[in-house]
Amino acid sequence: MLDFITINEHSSIRIDDGKIIYSDPYNIKNAAHDADIILITHSHFDHFSPDDIRKVMKSDTVIVCPSSMTEPQELGLTVKQVTAGDKLEVLGVRFEAVPAYNIGKPFHPQSSGWLGYIIDSPDHGRIYIAGDTDITPDNKQVKCDIALIPAGGMFTTDAVQAAELANTIRPKYAIPIHYGTVAGSPDDGEKFRKAVDNGIEVVIKL
Repeated sequence: MLDFITINEHSSIRIDDGKIIYSDPYNIKNAAHDADIILITHSHFDHFSPDDIRKVMKSDTVIVCPSSMTEPQELGLTVKQVTAGDKLEVLGVRFEAVPAYNIGKPFHPQSSGWLGYIIDSPDHGRIYIAGDTDITPDNKQVKCDIALIPAGGMFTTDAVQAAELANTIRPKYAIPIHYGTVAGSPDDGEKFRKAVDNGIEVVIKL
């Protein structure tokens, strides 16, 4: 199910949709050097890892990152800096930048301008990568077909809160991420599944 999406670990996502798109590559085991586009949600070590980016990047890879981040410039690649609400096209792939932030937690302040992304896929519809976030007025408005939502708690939504967001935005498919290693426990995926409404198909990839 959704075989074109791979979750390496935590929030490290690979999407093979004509172009190879990585989001927040982390703990990459094999140096594939196959990334056409790398999306970075924010600057924390488990989301922006230069060593892991070097394992997947090519000389012509394009990085998309929040405008508040300057660190990706040091990798010597083309870098597109974006802010929440921006729509852009990179190598023929259309993206939207969505705010990602905490409410009542200090880890991801809204003022940092950190992001989630929506990939507009002609074959698979709108793919929402939520980033490190709580349920917010912004992400409750997201329209998507596939949603990848953090479920590990502590720094983000926990499994039940992630399910609440899925139940609000009603994707066709929901994939829990950001649990089992850096945050959360290995059973958070099943907790998420049990809390998601009938009619939304949960796909566990961690």
